[in-house]
Amino acid sequence: MYSVNYHRASSVADAARHLKTGDAKLLSGGMTLIPAMKTRLAAPSDLVDVSRLKELQGVKVSGKTVTIGAATTHYDVSTDEKLKKACPALAHMASLIGDPAVRHKGTIGGSIANNDPAADYPAAMLALGATIITNKREIAADKFFKGLFETALKEGEIVTAVSFTAPAKAAYQKFRNPASRYAIVGVFVTKGKDGVRVAVTGAGEDGVFRSKEVETALAKTFEAAALDGLKVPAKGLMSDIHASADYRANLIAVMAKRAVAAANA
Repeated sequence: MYSVNYHRASSVADAARHLKTGDAKLLSGGMTLIPAMKTRLAAPSDLVDVSRLKELQGVKVSGKTVTIGAATTHYDVSTDEKLKKACPALAHMASLIGDPAVRHKGTIGGSIANNDPAADYPAAMLALGATIITNKREIAADKFFKGLFETALKEGEIVTAVSFTAPAKAAYQKFRNPASRYAIVGVFVTKGKDGVRVAVTGAGEDGVFRSKEVETALAKTFEAAALDGLKVPAKGLMSDIHASADYRANLIAVMAKRAVAAANA
């Protein structure tokens, strides 16, 4: 066992101050960081706990604008009645994450900041055209996700909330690993005032991405039938023990069709 200094932050500013100490890491739900520490893949000198900061928790809906605090748990996202009315697709997606233990501890901010290539929230943020709000600036989702476990966050920067305009239609469908419930392929589709956006998780070699092929087809007609016969290229997709790149390419089209059908239901 190695030593680590624990700090319970009293505010976002206090958390930012502690992050300047040694090799400090933020701790909220700990769904990724704690297992990484147990297996010695991560060995931070300090842990800065932001899970109890009220300023980072909760869902706010004002008209069509939805704002969710970074320390809001998956469970709270999935059960918030205001969100269920404004963007039921996101609430439903949150209900599919992990198991009850994970949903009661894991947070939206942690998921986004970690940017796991099979996580659900990055696809939602990208498809919703969300804005990632930090203690220093606001970043469009299109510019936030940079690659596998890589984001636009700079040293000492803390995700405090996400914000987006609720779309007219949206849905998420994923083909999940039966053990981990991570997405082998997950597709989030939206139709709003700015058109159709489709984001894919679990499939890309560089993590979450927008599918131009699916977006182009749905821009003409937002119906599942518009994707009949659609061929998604396998280039740039992952091959692993769970699925080949070709299989994932086919799954993108299948999950996209299911998502559109759900969005139109």
